[in-house]
Amino acid sequence: MHIAEGFLPPAHAVAWGVASAPFVVHGVRSLTREVREHPESTLLMGASGAFTFVLSALKLPSVTGSCSHPTGTGLGAILFRPPAMAVLGTITLLFQALLLAHGGLTTLGANVFSMAIAGPWAGYAVYRLLRRYAVPLMVAVFFGAFVADLSTYCVTSVQLALAFPDPGSGFLGALGKFGTIFAVTQIPLAVSEGLLTVLVMRLLVQSSKGELTRLGVLVAGKRAEAKPVGSEAVA
Repeated sequence: MHIAEGFLPPAHAVAWGVASAPFVVHGVRSLTREVREHPESTLLMGASGAFTFVLSALKLPSVTGSCSHPTGTGLGAILFRPPAMAVLGTITLLFQALLLAHGGLTTLGANVFSMAIAGPWAGYAVYRLLRRYAVPLMVAVFFGAFVADLSTYCVTSVQLALAFPDPGSGFLGALGKFGTIFAVTQIPLAVSEGLLTVLVMRLLVQSSKGELTRLGVLVAGKRAEAKPVGSEAVA
């Protein structure tokens, strides 16, 4: 849901940049502390950032001035909490704007707010809620990634509706139009992203069980949490 360069009115672009800045600053502090205290997590953190970069670069044309694509932020939010994704997502969006002409510098604040802030926080909240009620890990991961993706598209729809209200029905009319057009491509993409995130998490359970336990994704002593693909627990 990258909004294209120059598409937002200047006042809106500045406002979204100001709104995003505190989250990014907090994320830098959180990420720095994580790397300093647990340098062994750097590789997994980099993989989470790469996952976001690759998925969010796969774009499909959608509403004029924007596009539909997976976001890849749910995985990093589950592993390292949403503040980390504010930084990783900002880096991803900056590189895509500079190297791929995907998004833009003037709309960076708006894109950061929707994809790197709102999406990760919403997805993580759903994931934590499901885990609190003992929902199986992979089910919670699926819905966390699914919601992170859909929340991003919902916020982008709000951003576009605020910038370009419908002449007749105003903000709500524009929101309905933008949201409906996005939904055609975004809902299937969100389902696909949820399934892909589950697959990646299963691989991590097999290869990085200790790290996932330290991060709180797996609970020590609960064997069912760490069953690999093909085991009797998931057969």
